[in-house]
Amino acid sequence: MPDTTFGGTIERNALQSKPYWPPRVVPPEGAPNVLLIMTDDSGYAVPSTFGGVIPTPTLDRLAAEGLRFTNMHSTAVCSATRASLLTGFNHHQVGFGTVSETATGYPGYNSIITGDKAPVGKIMRDNGYATSWFGKNHNTPAFQTSALGPFDQWPTGMGFEYFYGFMGGDTNQWQPANLARNTTYIYPFEDDPDFNLTTAMADEAIEHIRKIDALAPDKPFFIYYAPGGTHAPHHPTPEWIEKISKMRLFDDGWNKLRETIFENQKTLGVIPADAKMTPWPEDLLKTWEDLNEDDKKLYLRQVDVFAAYVAYTDHEIGRVIETIEDLGKIDNTLIIYIAGDNGTSAEGGLDGTPNEVMSVQGVSLPVEAQLKYYDAWGSDLTYPHMSVGWSWAFDTPFSWTKMVASHFGGTRQGMAISWPAVIKDKGGIRNQFHHVIDVVPTILEAARLQQPTEVEGIPQAPMEGVSMAYTFDAANADADSTRKTQYFEMIGDHAIYHDGWIASSKVMRAPWDNSGKGNHDPASWPWELYDLSKDWTQYEDVAAQFPEKLKELEDLFWKEAERNQVLPLNATTFTRMVEPRPSLAAGRSVFTYSGELTGTPNGDAPSVLATSYNFKAEIDVPKEGAEGMIVTQGGRFAGYGFYVLKGKPVFTWNLVDLKRQKWAGEEVLSPGKHTLEFDFKYDGLGAATLAYGSPSGLGQSGTGVLKVDGKVVSTQKMEKTIPMTLQWDENFDVGADTGTPVDDQDYKVPFRFNGKLDKLTLTIDRPELSPEDIKKLEAMLHGNSASE
Repeated sequence: MPDTTFGGTIERNALQSKPYWPPRVVPPEGAPNVLLIMTDDSGYAVPSTFGGVIPTPTLDRLAAEGLRFTNMHSTAVCSATRASLLTGFNHHQVGFGTVSETATGYPGYNSIITGDKAPVGKIMRDNGYATSWFGKNHNTPAFQTSALGPFDQWPTGMGFEYFYGFMGGDTNQWQPANLARNTTYIYPFEDDPDFNLTTAMADEAIEHIRKIDALAPDKPFFIYYAPGGTHAPHHPTPEWIEKISKMRLFDDGWNKLRETIFENQKTLGVIPADAKMTPWPEDLLKTWEDLNEDDKKLYLRQVDVFAAYVAYTDHEIGRVIETIEDLGKIDNTLIIYIAGDNGTSAEGGLDGTPNEVMSVQGVSLPVEAQLKYYDAWGSDLTYPHMSVGWSWAFDTPFSWTKMVASHFGGTRQGMAISWPAVIKDKGGIRNQFHHVIDVVPTILEAARLQQPTEVEGIPQAPMEGVSMAYTFDAANADADSTRKTQYFEMIGDHAIYHDGWIASSKVMRAPWDNSGKGNHDPASWPWELYDLSKDWTQYEDVAAQFPEKLKELEDLFWKEAERNQVLPLNATTFTRMVEPRPSLAAGRSVFTYSGELTGTPNGDAPSVLATSYNFKAEIDVPKEGAEGMIVTQGGRFAGYGFYVLKGKPVFTWNLVDLKRQKWAGEEVLSPGKHTLEFDFKYDGLGAATLAYGSPSGLGQSGTGVLKVDGKVVSTQKMEKTIPMTLQWDENFDVGADTGTPVDDQDYKVPFRFNGKLDKLTLTIDRPELSPEDIKKLEAMLHGNSASE
């Protein structure tokens, strides 16, 4: 920062004094605007730019005007990739070894970006850029996303002066209950039935760019643009679904789709002419010819909606870029467009799902049951995802999908970079091996800025990333990559790249298996070896031919793992969501509220999963009768609600939209004071079983009792409970409901309670393991049966 010593003179009177203003910080003269774009859950073969059949004209245009990068890599999962993208450090180095919702208490996994690794927003802001962030923020710890903060790891705390986007891994594009402007949650959809966040955030970005141009036209901007597309839920508008469906892109099925894409890729030159297609996993997935007509009908609907979401997202990105062009700023704007933050997602399961909240908890809905959602697929009545068959095809020519860090189906991303004033090799292709950690150093070099040695008084660690700016010069089109080594690790799956070779752990868990069972020793998983100089797609495992090379790379992996905070390896997935971690609710068993308090996100809300609990509401019913929400968490796709409906108390459990179990009073509440109580006794052992590698304590039965003024009015047993998570983009609300209802048949949001909520008390009674329980769990962990 410049010297702020006063440079004028001060006498007793102003007329004899000389004023002085401290110098402003400005970027180097001619520094470019920067637009950094990252879409979501989109593998290498999704966009037309890299051989896909889905039209992505915006990405095509940037590739034609700039460069197409064929060897760019992610971390295989969104939170982690974005942490690396925004900092220039490996994801474990900045605490994002996994997604923020499943953070654990180890430095590489706690979702905390430490002060010695300042995000690019701070660096650009401190060098005079106007900084802003639109769309997905999956890099605030899930336990710091409430309206109380702390806000140091919100976008505004990471150096972005303006933020409009959603907090967490995904959101309902029609009713995004986790949408924030700066540090305030907003609900613009409540008065707009046609609202869709994909368009709304483009509108917001366009307005912001125009504002910068009007107020500070000489000030360069740095914009991070991260739409929710194409992460589930797949929520394009009906117009886009109709447009893509009419194109009939997928009628021949996923196997033929792979062949088409593979030939397109060779024609475009985005894979080598001698590249081999990795085989279809017939032991895991059916071929298209093996499907019946109902299967095909459903799967075609799923993929049409996904493709519409891809095209819709690319179109809205195009509107933002057109605005920059209309303002005459495109020539000196560096645009980096990365298609996806990992491979295409397999989280929809083998049959896809109308409700992603269902599928990540291991609940699969048969095709015949899903067909009733056919016409509604993609609307706000669904939270949909497609079958794994499509996901695998959209990672052509590679194997595997999102979550798999050892194989390129999980980590290879298509990227285009445009900078008309500098990049003259228009339409050029670059094949150098790079990783998302290399983006920040590239931006800094383009802006002629250095990584700071100190930020906010904290000395900075040197970035792991290396600049890719050397590739902008046509003379370096075939230059060796400046990235020689890169480790990969996600959910136990791991690999190490070095000088044209990659050693990859064998995939021991299909990424659509979220059971949390088995494979608890990823350090012992067998290795595969690939010579990438001859084998672009990881087609042929040559571990047996080159044992010395494999041993060299294996040793290098463990060295890199230790250096980058990768240890300890952990192969569990979403079961981690119920493990204890810091939050506003941590360590508490009793919670009290009064009046209305809405918008507390899941990460800071008290959890009633896998435990016994009691809600007691002391209310005052008005003369005209009571109506409205007392307390709710979740929404249309999973959650609970305790409310008064037409004067009668109701407690509803929405079991991932498969069933709604209700406890209800038969008598209308009279005016005056009443005590409503819902008591639930859980039959399982709870989340403590996870410490022994077993999810058996989750999702068990329990009995609920509804009382009015101490009198039991309804008793029912729930045979199964939700095991891991409620709808993650919705909130814990008291006195009203934000987002979507837990039962659309009963009410519409916000369904404010019209009486007086004097006091609401939630008491949680978590199960404790007995010595005998522990003995059995330890026996199971060591491979023995409980009887032994």
